[in-house]
Amino acid sequence: MLSPALASSLALALALLAGCSSGAEQSDDGPSPSSAPSAPATSSDPGSGEASTGRPEVTDPVEPDLDLALSEPVEDSVYPDVGDPRVDALHYDLDLGWDPETERLTGQAAITFRATRDARAFQLDLGAPLRVGEVTLDGEPVQVRHRGKDLVVRARVEADQRYELVVPYAGTPEPAAAPTTRSDFSSTGFTITDTGEVWTMQEPFGAYTWYPVNDQPSDKALYDITVHAPGPWTGIANGRLTSLEETDEGTTTAWQLAEPASSYLITLAIGDYAHSSNTTASGMTVDYWTPRAMVTSAELDRLHTAAASVDWIETRLGDYPFDSLGLVVTESQSAMETQTMVTLGNNDYVLSPQVIAHEIVHQWYGDQVSPADWRDVWLNEGMTMLMQWIYEDEHDLRPLRDTLRDARAGDQALRDDYGPPGAYDPRQFGSSNIYYPPALMWNELRVALGDEEFFAIARSWLADHDNTSVSREQLVDHWESETGLELSAFFDRWITGTTTPPRGVPDA
Repeated sequence: MLSPALASSLALALALLAGCSSGAEQSDDGPSPSSAPSAPATSSDPGSGEASTGRPEVTDPVEPDLDLALSEPVEDSVYPDVGDPRVDALHYDLDLGWDPETERLTGQAAITFRATRDARAFQLDLGAPLRVGEVTLDGEPVQVRHRGKDLVVRARVEADQRYELVVPYAGTPEPAAAPTTRSDFSSTGFTITDTGEVWTMQEPFGAYTWYPVNDQPSDKALYDITVHAPGPWTGIANGRLTSLEETDEGTTTAWQLAEPASSYLITLAIGDYAHSSNTTASGMTVDYWTPRAMVTSAELDRLHTAAASVDWIETRLGDYPFDSLGLVVTESQSAMETQTMVTLGNNDYVLSPQVIAHEIVHQWYGDQVSPADWRDVWLNEGMTMLMQWIYEDEHDLRPLRDTLRDARAGDQALRDDYGPPGAYDPRQFGSSNIYYPPALMWNELRVALGDEEFFAIARSWLADHDNTSVSREQLVDHWESETGLELSAFFDRWITGTTTPPRGVPDA
């Protein structure tokens, strides 16, 4: 997710630092979580290929490889009321229809899952306003109880057996309250605009507001999503576009995500969208779905920097990890690294090249490899924030040494206000403490090891844990094994410590 544009706890510190000269080497501290971003770089490449408009490419769907989605779900330590570790979802096949006049969503979800243990019942998460029809398990009707967001299925399942649950449902979705005090979002999930258009963002949870789901990060699954929208609107979701049909009644799109994703990385947007595209240096098409009025605006040119950002990121983190990439612009005020289809709010900060680069870095750190528990959201944000800082430095947006200096100056206030990055206040999800302190930590390690070794290990971590959800313990083990250093105390000080750690990496 996009880092907060303004951290109130750092306002005083930044005011005091505003007149100071940088005078620090790259290994010195401190970025300014609270400082406003610099103006977008006019020198940023618009993309490796000329942008074009018109009908998007449609590709044939593939048979889902369910084994790719095998997970070991766990009860989340931060938000245990969401998700069920008895369920390992493998594939969601969603068929969705949206009527903006009545604000009514009609859906059918066919969920293929593996039972992780013998059980007399299991449950999914589904928003209370959505009414459920006859539910079947492997074609046979089953009893369900739907109270609040808990959809309990009263049916016996056996460990390691696979089942198909079909859930028809309908209603007007309502977003979920977000466990945060951030100013750029207060709710998650299905959001309806004043004109009846739809967008979604759902970190750390909220997918359940529009489909039945095991809504926790440790359970990755494959997706096929079909969206029926009134013409001339278009439904946008993750993955490759596998069908596009336009009739007098409306537009039907079908999307396929052929590599597993956690539910918080799924997106849905329905509205009056125009399409454009350009290509990366390797020839991968990047698709852009923008409000029709944006087609000739300067914002569109900035958006098209995504393709060049992929090229830049690949030089450090390796080849782009998926088979498609798109960006969809919505009425949100924030941005989200939704897998293969980045969701962006329509404002200058969110549409800046550095924020677009930030969300694309997340396709590696956060999407290809995701946290198994929300206590480790810093695994996503720390490396991504450091990459954004380096991007800003190399694209003449802000010197890295200035960013590092200001970040260190504000580190202690973030720990005091929100808790350490790996032990944060659950009511303060997504605050600056999960972004800036771990980014400083990664920079200390980068300086100690040198760029070549640091990014080689960053890449090997991704390769070794491709398409999985991981823990901090696995991360520490990997970096210790690759470097030969004892790093557990170093990571502990940065991630769970209550005071700003000293500079440097012991014994490096």
